[in-house]
Parts: sequence; C-alpha cells; structure tokens
Amino acid sequence: MKKLLLGMVISCFALASQAQIKVKDKAVITLPTLQPCEQCKEQIEFFISKTDGVISVKVDLKRKTATIAWLTDRTNKEYLKTAIANLGFAADDIEAEEFAYKRLPACCKKPVEAPKPATPKG
Repeated sequence: MKKLLLGMVISCFALASQAQIKVKDKAVITLPTLQPCEQCKEQIEFFISKTDGVISVKVDLKRKTATIAWLTDRTNKEYLKTAIANLGFAADDIEAEEFAYKRLPACCKKPVEAPKPATPKG
C-alpha cells in the first residue's frame, strides 16, 4: 500500500513538472545604425544568444533587423534592446551606448558625411 501511495505521489509531481508551460515570445527589432558587415552581424548574434532566456537570434543585414525569440520568464524585449544598445548598436527607440559605439571597428560605424563646402559670397 505504501509503495502504491508513493508511486502516485511521484506520478503527480512528474505530471505537475510537465504542466509548467514555458511561454515564448518573438520580436523583430530594428537596428538603424547596423552596417552591412558580417562582423556586426556575428557580434550581435553571439552576444545576444548568450543572454539568459534567449532561444534564437537572427540578424538580417539587408533589412537592418534582428529577429529574437526568448522565454518570457527570463527576459523581455526592452532588456534585449538595451543589451543590443550596450554593444554599440541602436535598437528600435534605444540609442547606442556611446562608449561601446566608439569601440566598434570602423566597418561597424555609420559612415561620416563630409561637410558641404562653403559657397563663396560675391
């Protein structure tokens, strides 16, 4: 009888642990300062994939977006956007962290527009 009762208790715990549904979310984050550079893409994908709760990261250089899937009990979209900004890239409405941006390789920075020449007066 004790073995039967113990078996039922263990079964209940096993079923309860399987009943915990991991809620996933997915978003496309715009990366307006992203340059068409494989190094930028690899850096974002590598570091964001190491974030707790992130399931997948895919950066699209042509569209300047990152598609990220995550577990909602571990992280959220705002945290992920901040993490991207801390790498030196703007993410949706969050500006790139200035110090991190300055440390990016030249190929990952937005090209600087040359100043327009002054027109002579006369």
